[in-house]
Amino acid sequence: MGARSKLNKSQYELISSCFPKHCKPAVIDNLCILNAILFALENGCKWRALPKEFGDWHTVYVRMNRWAKNGVLQKVFLHLQQIGIIKINVSIMLLDLTSVKAHPDGMGALKKQDVSQSANLVEAGTPKYIWCPHLIETQ
Repeated sequence: MGARSKLNKSQYELISSCFPKHCKPAVIDNLCILNAILFALENGCKWRALPKEFGDWHTVYVRMNRWAKNGVLQKVFLHLQQIGIIKINVSIMLLDLTSVKAHPDGMGALKKQDVSQSANLVEAGTPKYIWCPHLIETQ
């Protein structure tokens, strides 16, 4: 494992206030989960391919997913950048039929629909996007 992908205990203490409090003791502590996320970002590995030292990959993925949905990861990475521990570049891609054109035959469509989902974004709800952070370096 690369030395760049690990935060130590003192670095974690600087950002520990960004994390939600646990109702019961966690199986894997937040520092280990965060190091697993940084490892996956740096190495581009699949969750199932995480080294065993990070614990169960599914536990890591579930907590990362919860943090991403609740805005915790964004707050953590922003705070880490502000205090100069890491440099990260975040790209967000939004894909829908307005950006990716497909022939109706390719979708199996028989007739034209009255209103496409992307035509009325308010009714369509929250757009689905791909959050792609790229770890540039850590201290």
